[in-house]
Amino acid sequence: MTTAQQATATTHTARQFHLDRSTITGLMFGIIGVALIAGVAPAIDNTTRRFNLERPPDPAGIGFNPPTWIIAIGVFYLITAALGIGPQQAQRWASHARVLSALGLVPLVLVLSLALSDKAGTNVVILLSESLFLATPLALGATTGLWSERAGIINIGIEGTMLSSAGVGYMTYALLGEANSTGWLWFSIVIAVLAGGLVAALLAVLSIRFNVNQIVSGVVINLFALGLTGFLRSEVIFRTGNTSGVRTSEIGLPLLSSIPVIGEQLFTSRPIYWMMYLIVFSTWLVMYRTPWGLRVRACGENPHAAETLGINVLRIRYQSVILGGLIAGLAGAWFSMESQGGFEDNMTNAAGFIALAALIFGKWTPWGAFAGALLFGFSRALGTRLQFLGVEVSGFEIPSEFFQSLPFVVTLVVVAGAVGRSVGPAAAGTPFSTSK
Repeated sequence: MTTAQQATATTHTARQFHLDRSTITGLMFGIIGVALIAGVAPAIDNTTRRFNLERPPDPAGIGFNPPTWIIAIGVFYLITAALGIGPQQAQRWASHARVLSALGLVPLVLVLSLALSDKAGTNVVILLSESLFLATPLALGATTGLWSERAGIINIGIEGTMLSSAGVGYMTYALLGEANSTGWLWFSIVIAVLAGGLVAALLAVLSIRFNVNQIVSGVVINLFALGLTGFLRSEVIFRTGNTSGVRTSEIGLPLLSSIPVIGEQLFTSRPIYWMMYLIVFSTWLVMYRTPWGLRVRACGENPHAAETLGINVLRIRYQSVILGGLIAGLAGAWFSMESQGGFEDNMTNAAGFIALAALIFGKWTPWGAFAGALLFGFSRALGTRLQFLGVEVSGFEIPSEFFQSLPFVVTLVVVAGAVGRSVGPAAAGTPFSTSK
């Protein structure tokens, strides 16, 4: 064999045994599969449990045997691992298998939780509904970041924008409507949206006009929001005596809310929740199907090339950041006037940062960001559900603090997995000055 042939053979062998990210992920699923089949399934209670589809007292549902489900999921994980390290012909199926395996973590966690609980069943339709509802501010926050970063401005201040809007909106509601008037409630929601736009305008001026570091600008906005809302709550809202109020009313979608079993649970919710879907769809439509959306994306990718085509880059960036701020203002109104009907210090609870993680996970696309928001919304809903089930391992009840930290753990895992695979707009974070 010649030296060239030896080199070719060595290269071919190295490629065969190269452990890339996908192969490692498949092997991890294989290890989990072995653990589920050999260790978990024989050790858990085999009493029949149920996934309920309706509310009590006599809900329709699906009964299952926990060890059987765990073995089935484990076998599929082993198949995923085999496809990942199999011949080249199997590789085209491996990516689909990994996606299905990742989705299989949802029923796996639910099955394990029920098997380790004394509850006979849990309502999975309500769990999905709660996940979508809790994903509302995350999807709106991710859309805020999408508009800003697609135009070239990194927006770390989403958290502060939402918090400011929540505080200013509820303060208006408490002062003018005594937190008990539908008309003033909607007026206050509008004020919250405008407050979000105003805070975003401040971020835009700092980042675009004065070329302040965009990360620093976002941190300034967040700190400003903490101080402002703390003052408003202690000095204004408390003094009105209206610390809690009437929330927005539930709305059932015509026809869909009448579907048997799932209609009332999935298609009845509150107005800002329904607006979220409209905003995500409108964002996709405008950004990818209109000339203005193309200009926004051009400003975030190559602003100097956009300028040569006659696009006013600075104006586009101002418009995009402020539009994102208006959306974040609606997310703030969700916290104080739709979800809780009151305002608490730091009530957004890092939702703005989780929204940024959803944006990264979704690769700076509207529907991808929505999928990321749904993932994090599900993790929050699941954490609450696991607390209710009272999961125990070997007689030790898992503390509630663990479940409360679940969304943040998921955030760390997702962002760690997305870094290096998600590439944001090329000019995001880079100051721009006109050449004229």
